[in-house]
Amino acid sequence: MSKKILVVSGHTDLKNNSFANKIILDRLNEIMPEAEYLYLDSEYHDFKFDVEKEQNRLRAADVIVMQFPFFWYGVPSIMHKWQEDVFVHGFSHGSKGKALVGKKLLISFTSGAPEEMYQKGGIQGYPVEDFLIPLKQFAAACGMEWSGFIYSGGLSYASRHDDEKLKQMKAKALEHAERVLEKIRSL
Repeated sequence: MSKKILVVSGHTDLKNNSFANKIILDRLNEIMPEAEYLYLDSEYHDFKFDVEKEQNRLRAADVIVMQFPFFWYGVPSIMHKWQEDVFVHGFSHGSKGKALVGKKLLISFTSGAPEEMYQKGGIQGYPVEDFLIPLKQFAAACGMEWSGFIYSGGLSYASRHDDEKLKQMKAKALEHAERVLEKIRSL
């Protein structure tokens, strides 16, 4: 793959409190070893970002993949804070903020709730796409190309003690990683 890919993990505790996102990221590392991986929770557990370093990572990337669990209908707190601190006026937006223009943004996320809960009239009330409007606007404000999303539901960490569910969730997480790779190849 000739594109420079940056995969940003926004899980707040990937090592100790994740099942699906850890599997997805481990698999992506196997199938895309040339990509750069940023694990916000391990590199910035204190939420104090090296803004210049992160902006340089973003400048170097052609494709930015944001990988995260869907927390309260959006990105986890550490990823949100990373956006607030790193994507500043004059870098990512504003009359002189052109560093990210033309870069592709791909959103890859999981939820504990099954996909069928995210539909009009479903328990969540809306299709999952409706919750992505802020991320679409984030891409637009930064001049990035919205490259869509890869989503898998029904991947609840709470089910990690049920062997049958664990087996199904692992297969689903591995398939999710393959869909991410397919999407990146198509860009």
